[in-house]
Amino acid sequence: MSISASSEDRGQWGSKLGFIMAAAGSAVGLGNIWRFPYVTGENGGAAFVLVYLACVFLIGVPLLYVELALGRASGRNPVGAFQKTKPGTPFVITGILCLMACFFVLTYYGVIAGWTISFAWSQATQNALVFEDYIANPASVLPVFAGFIALTIWIVSAGVEKGIEKWSKILMPLLFVLMLVIIGRSLTLEGASKGISYYLNPDFSKIDGKVVLMALGQAFFSLSVGWGLMITYGSYMPKSQNIVTNGLWVASADTLVAILAGFMVFPAVFAFGMDPGAGPGLTFVTLPKVFAQMPAGALFGTIFFCLLSVAAVTSSISMLEVPVSYFVDDKPSARRKSAIIVGIAAFLIGIPSALANGGSEFFSNMELMGKKGFLDIMDQVFGTLCLIVISLALSIYVGWVWKTEPAVAEIEEGCPWFAKPLMGSVSPACVWAFFIKFICPIVISLVLINALGLFDKKEETPPAKDKSNTEQPAAKQKSAEDNSSSSSQ
Repeated sequence: MSISASSEDRGQWGSKLGFIMAAAGSAVGLGNIWRFPYVTGENGGAAFVLVYLACVFLIGVPLLYVELALGRASGRNPVGAFQKTKPGTPFVITGILCLMACFFVLTYYGVIAGWTISFAWSQATQNALVFEDYIANPASVLPVFAGFIALTIWIVSAGVEKGIEKWSKILMPLLFVLMLVIIGRSLTLEGASKGISYYLNPDFSKIDGKVVLMALGQAFFSLSVGWGLMITYGSYMPKSQNIVTNGLWVASADTLVAILAGFMVFPAVFAFGMDPGAGPGLTFVTLPKVFAQMPAGALFGTIFFCLLSVAAVTSSISMLEVPVSYFVDDKPSARRKSAIIVGIAAFLIGIPSALANGGSEFFSNMELMGKKGFLDIMDQVFGTLCLIVISLALSIYVGWVWKTEPAVAEIEEGCPWFAKPLMGSVSPACVWAFFIKFICPIVISLVLINALGLFDKKEETPPAKDKSNTEQPAAKQKSAEDNSSSSSQ
């Protein structure tokens, strides 16, 4: 017997601003503030930023419209979206992958978010943490991980409008205020101009195939496409809202946060003679050293890590919402009960990730797909490969199976000019459909090949070993969410 969710359980965005804040919060996460600066530092600075911006608006935004249109047209979670728009196709597996990606990324994303809370407290109390020692201590890591998951459950269980939307309207402005405070301090440090020059003056000779693929990957994960997050959030969007402008607002806010993160980090790093290409350890190893030398460093260090915590929360609530929306849509379960059960399951399954950085020899040393440690394996499988496969499947599904015509009709609902010719007989809808049918599948396939390491096969012998050694001490923790995961991630 099929039981549909009540509208009260399912919910809807109360306003356009509420959707933009929630969706931007979903996209903005540790991937923007942690991952973007170090990836930029590793790939040549300003030249990488320009390529990244092109990738966001030429590839990321069209994919964002795919998810929003699919979500609003179906009014369902990622699994239900495929079942409703084209019943009986094997693409429903893509929806299941969306649920799995969000759930499993949350299991280790919460661990990393817990680190940010601990580092905020250590800056506030001036009790310095040694990163490698801290993440190897389960007694330090597990309580903050549990607290972070509990906070996420509490927000999601309150519902779409009273929980996710309400808190996104509070947390996103807070995030921007905290960023501006840090930027103001960073730019006024003596020697900051070197960092600004590095960040704003592109050296185009540094752009090669590797830089382009890294920029594509970062843009791809930064916008949270491929998670099913935007399918879920799109399903709560009223028909009167404009998918085109809403999507551009979300992409612009997400990109702005990433760009501002560079202004927080690079002037300070250069002012104190640190290495901008320090990799993932830039946030948890290099920046605490910078704050220790900075006037009023304890205050600004506390604000910075609080900022990271806020960004982590805005993403984690969307990760939990995706599996919760599945139960709210298709099962006779209340939202609160679903949020609690899924959240507790995420914590329990996340314990191996919390122990994978020295807390457990077994989970720290296990190897798979060239990755070492349970957390990094989870990130490679669910936070990287799974998201790329989902995005490829989504572009094929909307481009060739469901077809672009019903998607265009859905986008046109709140944006009448989308299908009207602007130059000759060419409309924005025609351009978007061309990208979804041809450009996006090709580009995503290249990103997938790169993520599988197939481009590097020929030079794998000595470098492969060096790479694993440099990433060893959890300085490599996480791409995602992502990330982005984060995203992504």
